[in-house]
Amino acid sequence: MTPGAGGVIALDVGGTRIKGVVVDGRGEPVESAQWPTRAERGPDAVLDTVLRCADELRARARRRGSPPRAAGIAVPGLVDETSGTSVLAANLGWRRLPVRGRAEEHLGLPVAFGHDVRAGGLAESRLGAGRDCASFAFVPVGTGIAAALLLDGRPFAGARGFAGELGHLVVRPGGEPCVCGNRGCVEALASASAIARRYGEASGRTGASTEDVRARAVSGDRPAVRVWTEAVEALADGLAGLTALLDLDRLVIGGGLALAGEAYLAPLRTALAERLPFRPVPPLVAAELGDRAGSLGAALLARDLLADGGR
Repeated sequence: MTPGAGGVIALDVGGTRIKGVVVDGRGEPVESAQWPTRAERGPDAVLDTVLRCADELRARARRRGSPPRAAGIAVPGLVDETSGTSVLAANLGWRRLPVRGRAEEHLGLPVAFGHDVRAGGLAESRLGAGRDCASFAFVPVGTGIAAALLLDGRPFAGARGFAGELGHLVVRPGGEPCVCGNRGCVEALASASAIARRYGEASGRTGASTEDVRARAVSGDRPAVRVWTEAVEALADGLAGLTALLDLDRLVIGGGLALAGEAYLAPLRTALAERLPFRPVPPLVAAELGDRAGSLGAALLARDLLADGGR
């Protein structure tokens, strides 16, 4: 991380878990922690939990003799990074919630606020699989699918902060319904939740994980083969469009499905190459930071804030 900026605490807020990290004054992560989000309690309770987690991280940093000078918070959904507002985080129940302002008031510290996937992409760009790349996409494939676009070394948020919604690119018009309200989106076919759901519908066997579906596809189970193949092809369609438009140096695949390694990445590379016969295909590699990417990215945002002298 950036040397000399000062110690920070950071949180990556997810629908299931909140992941935190303490980074010391040398820029080294020295402690990490996780807490259940328990989003079913409602939006105010979730925010209270986030603030209590920040308190705990601050106490840990102080015990190490390095009181934090700033905090970073990364959240999912639609994010207005300029105002520090969670516009919509459906899994948290947040709508138009001024997260940064509430956190700064509670902590008495400057707070950097960002989108969880873009924060993860920033971490991969400096510390992980994209650290020697000027322009690449970080695409975590899990319950949902999104992309963080790093262009000339900087996260690209777009005009309204909504850039990178790869999961809601329509690749099968009129296809399966998506949570966004459209039909035939990448996420409706290629996300981990979609793979598990679609296999259950096709086979009549519920409760299978994505790894179960992959293993059954390898063994020749017909519904599994179809669902797994359609997932890979849908994601390849989305990545091909991204590549054709932006001419990226590299595609970094993260999230739970990337843990399958080459069993997932190799057919995805093949499908991508089939869709881009007119040009070289960018290297497609697994992310390196795992589920730490979001919290480490939030810490980088906080350290950047300090390096810039705060807001």
